[in-house]
Amino acid sequence: MLSPLVQELVQALRRLPGVGAKTAQRMALHLLERDRAAALRLSDALREAAEKVGRCRLCRNLTEEPVCGICRAPGRDTRLLCVVETPADMAAIEQSAAYAGRYFILLGRLSPLDGIGPAELGLDRLAERLDEGGIEELILATSATVEGEATADYLAESARVRGIRVSRIAQGVPVGGELEYVDGGTLGLAISGRKEI
Repeated sequence: MLSPLVQELVQALRRLPGVGAKTAQRMALHLLERDRAAALRLSDALREAAEKVGRCRLCRNLTEEPVCGICRAPGRDTRLLCVVETPADMAAIEQSAAYAGRYFILLGRLSPLDGIGPAELGLDRLAERLDEGGIEELILATSATVEGEATADYLAESARVRGIRVSRIAQGVPVGGELEYVDGGTLGLAISGRKEI
């Protein structure tokens, strides 16, 4: 039987995505048995981040500054605005090194059944950015779920009425993927989204 403090640590670790009871227990025991210095460093880093990290006032990325490094970067193409659902989506695009524009993070997607509408996604702030001028293309990088597609459609219409070109990221077969292992929905998107070469 684990002591109450160890049990509390295990329960805290279980709140992390993808961490089940066994993994949380392994993590807790490792930190306490083998690496107390790392446990204290982790504790300090979590506390400091929780207290000091907020949202960028332009794109809503996580940052300890009023405006994040991406929004401040002088080399970014200010004519391009990519809309993503989460900071993790933005990080994935940044890691690809294929995009050098700016971002807007929705922090979710439209889902009326869950009570998530335009106000909850900050779409009034996005509209203000579009109305400021200078944005020539809105790139929609929402998920391929029903809610993600509905969000993309809503955003596309909002941009079109402002005369802003709208594009959607391509979806389909992953690089190195074999067709026989790709699900039908993904393969259908790949076929319908094909481009001339």
